[in-house]
Amino acid sequence: MSEARIADFFTDVSVIEDPVAYFEDARNRGAVWREPHHGAFVVTGHDEMVEVFRDTDRFSSCNAFGGPFPGLPEEPPGDDASALIEQYRHIFPSHESLITFDPPMHSDHRGLMMRLLTPRRLKENEDFMWRLADELIDTFAARGSAEFIGEYAQPFALLVIADLLGVPEADHGELRRRMVAKGPAGSVGQRVEGNFLAHLEDFFTGYVEQRRREPKDDVLGKMALATFSDGSVPEVIDVVRVATILFAGGQGTAARFLGNLLKHVAEHPELQRRLRAEPEQIPAFVEEALRLFSPVKCTFRMARHTTTLAGVRIPAGSTLVLLLGAADRDERRFESPAEFRAQRPNVREHVAFGRGIHSCPGAPLVRAEGPITLERMLHRLDDLRISEAHHGPAGSRRYEYTPTYILRGVEALHLEFRPAG
Repeated sequence: MSEARIADFFTDVSVIEDPVAYFEDARNRGAVWREPHHGAFVVTGHDEMVEVFRDTDRFSSCNAFGGPFPGLPEEPPGDDASALIEQYRHIFPSHESLITFDPPMHSDHRGLMMRLLTPRRLKENEDFMWRLADELIDTFAARGSAEFIGEYAQPFALLVIADLLGVPEADHGELRRRMVAKGPAGSVGQRVEGNFLAHLEDFFTGYVEQRRREPKDDVLGKMALATFSDGSVPEVIDVVRVATILFAGGQGTAARFLGNLLKHVAEHPELQRRLRAEPEQIPAFVEEALRLFSPVKCTFRMARHTTTLAGVRIPAGSTLVLLLGAADRDERRFESPAEFRAQRPNVREHVAFGRGIHSCPGAPLVRAEGPITLERMLHRLDDLRISEAHHGPAGSRRYEYTPTYILRGVEALHLEFRPAG
């Protein structure tokens, strides 16, 4: 990409194939700059991004899911777009979801979720992950090959979040069918419109209604009976929408991250040997993988007021594109940021999970799913490698990536290996 022209992040397929090149070009243009295609302000600086995440007075999450589409239908009358944001909030994609809520509404709805993801429940879920990982590996270990996304990553991520929520095993297949049928949000060249998670709402409504009639000791059961901070009882749909965002986020992003993780490991035999010899290094390794191979490429905010960021004037009502992958390669924060260094002293300073009140509630799940998957794969399988028959030889691999500007992951990952021992 030349200095004179930068690709359209939202429509150019080259960004799907190689987002890192876009991140590099974007960072070279500054910590904050205005892109020419949609008039959005791109944020690539780590410190600037954390500032945006944490400042809910200046920056609204109303457009977190759709970015510059559709934007406000009229210009703010002055330097304050707050009234227009509230007037037109209903036109933004997934405006019903807490990911687009601002305080104080956000606090109450996120509270329904966070009060229930207790250390005890997360520990129970982690115990389930260890069993599930081996059960899935059992289905292909003796064969010597596997399509990792379909045979492990997708079912693992779905079953982990279903177990956490208390969805009966008999209904897991229907959940997966709905997720596959809908496809990913933010497809290149297409705008995210409406409530993208509506296809899950009727599924979870039945559970919440049933648990209000017949209380049950699981996350959905506790969520169904939880109250807002003022003691009022949420409407059923409020609880349902918290459950759907937790499920969709936990399932889709986790599966893609596991694919990104195994793709890197399978390309580097020396890493496999090191991690087998020193499994205690796996959690830090996964943390560095989150920095460099995050499954989420971007999120968005809208400027409530005319403001400045990194010396750049941002008019009220403007869209900010927060490029997580660019911020996690900011050399002001990470030494030699393009290098994979599992022993970085500040490795957990990455923004793969965001920051502030909208930080990813599923972070503890991913931080368990990644190490458990890697530990069991390395323990059970030797000589993990990319299938050349499916993806081509080293140096000229062929992958099909999820065709969306929001997520980063391969649609299929064919691996070959030898059963250990």
